[in-house]
Amino acid sequence: MTKTTGTQGRSEKQNPSALDNFKPLIVDVAAPLGSYYLFRDALGMSTFAALAWSSVVPAVRTGWGLVKERRTNALAGLILVVNVVSLLLSFVSGDPRLMLAKDSGISSTIAIGILVSVALGKPMMTAGMKPFLVKGDAAKEAAWQRLTSGAAADSAAFRSKERAFSVVWGVALLAECVVRVVGAYTVPVDTMVWLGSVIMVVAMAAAFMVSGALAAGPMERMLAAEVKAGAETAVGQPALAVAA
Repeated sequence: MTKTTGTQGRSEKQNPSALDNFKPLIVDVAAPLGSYYLFRDALGMSTFAALAWSSVVPAVRTGWGLVKERRTNALAGLILVVNVVSLLLSFVSGDPRLMLAKDSGISSTIAIGILVSVALGKPMMTAGMKPFLVKGDAAKEAAWQRLTSGAAADSAAFRSKERAFSVVWGVALLAECVVRVVGAYTVPVDTMVWLGSVIMVVAMAAAFMVSGALAAGPMERMLAAEVKAGAETAVGQPALAVAA
């Protein structure tokens, strides 16, 4: 019985569920953003209250990273900063068009943060993409490390695609912000209330498709090739040792 349980446990670690793969993005981005709209639109809270309560998750994540893990969580920290700034802006006039435009500020701040992270050589979206590609597999994890460290033949191409993935998301979110701000001041308010959500969904869908085709797909193939190369090298090493 114990042996079977151990085997199942290892199997679950090597083959995590889709939820495990997307957990970083769900916790750092989807949870605070989703809770904001839930508190504001579904539960009828004020913008200030909704922002305050939706700040709990990123605040806890950021604090945990600093105190326990001794590192910062970029996405969680960025969401926290956005919420704090939005809380301050909530004291501004209650003009409905201004409120609609202000909602897009979250996307723009995240977009700018992502693009800056690429410029600094630490693409922010990698945290959400890596679990999806590695899937908890030790061989893929080792291959990822070789590719990102420069030790593999395809390292340069792999890191270029890694940056491209974040750039696509940064540009998509920034474009979504611009479109929503323009719409907030040109489209009737009642129309923009639902149209804003449509614009956001379209931008997200486009980012998924483009980033997958330009970056995630090629990275997955390079990762598989590096896993194969690593396995072949490991098999050849004992033979070389015997010959020596």
